[in-house]
Amino acid sequence: MLAANIFHWWLGVILFGVGLLATAGLVGGYLKSVTAKQYPSRRQRED
Repeated sequence: MLAANIFHWWLGVILFGVGLLATAGLVGGYLKSVTAKQYPSRRQRED
């Protein structure tokens, strides 16, 4: 049973890390999308 307990603990740590990275990616993508509309690049302004 010790191996199962350790496995579940590490599985929780890995899932927490994946969730944290996914959340950071979503927030970063949202901020990039919002600021791209607010401050268009030179290429977007010429079109």
